[in-house]
Amino acid sequence: MPQLETQFFLPQIVWLIITFGILYVVMARVALPRIAEVLRARQQRISNDLDEAERLKRETEEVIQAYEKALAEARSQAQALATETRAKANAEATAKREELESRLAAEQEEAEKRIAEARASAMAQVTTVAQEAVGEIVSRLAGLSPDRERVASTVEDVARKGS
Repeated sequence: MPQLETQFFLPQIVWLIITFGILYVVMARVALPRIAEVLRARQQRISNDLDEAERLKRETEEVIQAYEKALAEARSQAQALATETRAKANAEATAKREELESRLAAEQEEAEKRIAEARASAMAQVTTVAQEAVGEIVSRLAGLSPDRERVASTVEDVARKGS
């Protein structure tokens, strides 16, 4: 192998130094500045993205706060509306109940009047029937024809004492 022969060591070292020097110059002048520029651009893009993310985060927080505020307002309005509706419904129910109670009271009064009239009519009929029955009983038992006025007054006295 010619690389291991000592007579070729010096030319190999010279060419190594020349090649390394050229490679160093090319890397320092061409490749490394391009790599540095790419790294700088990447760092700038990352910094811009982080700034944009921070801005979007702030906007999101503002939107969330506005949403929560709007939600709280909507809830309070809904509660106020529910309270108002409940109050209206209670007022309507109270008015209807009062109207119904007054109507029922009027109907009850009317029914009591009709009952009183029916009772008075029945009592008048009972009195008449009682007078006729007493007159008939007296005439059959005693064989006498009783005075109608006296029978009527006696039946009325008995009816007053009984009630």
